[in-house]
Amino acid sequence: MEVFNIAAADTRMLWLIALIPLGVLLLVCAILGASLNGARNSTFEVSSDGLRIRGDWYGRVIPANHLVPGTARRVDLALSPELTPGRRTMGTGLPGYRAGWFRLRNGESALLYLTDRSKAVYVQTTDGYSVMLSPSEPEKFLAALNRVATR
Repeated sequence: MEVFNIAAADTRMLWLIALIPLGVLLLVCAILGASLNGARNSTFEVSSDGLRIRGDWYGRVIPANHLVPGTARRVDLALSPELTPGRRTMGTGLPGYRAGWFRLRNGESALLYLTDRSKAVYVQTTDGYSVMLSPSEPEKFLAALNRVATR
């Protein structure tokens, strides 16, 4: 009897196929890492220029003249179910952290940086969306935001 081995295959393509799931896994880990970093290190800066949201992918500057005066208020989402985030349109939805674009239960589009549902601050803009944030000191944040929005 004679035994013959299979001819060696070109395995470069097999390695490429094996690396695709690894690349996807690394991308998912990077996105999750950025989201977790945003949940811990996001900041909300209020100045005469307006509201600057620094965080993960969805941070932006909302000019002061785009904030609707008199609409900024503190909300507890347990008591205001119409403002509860519903469908996520483009954002992060982790337990205890929601950031990005959501549709609220009342149908409104909103940019969220929400960690504490009892310390939320809700603000309307002239751009067709609202903003809901969880600042560490909601009363101070609200006072600063109202000063800027009324100018």
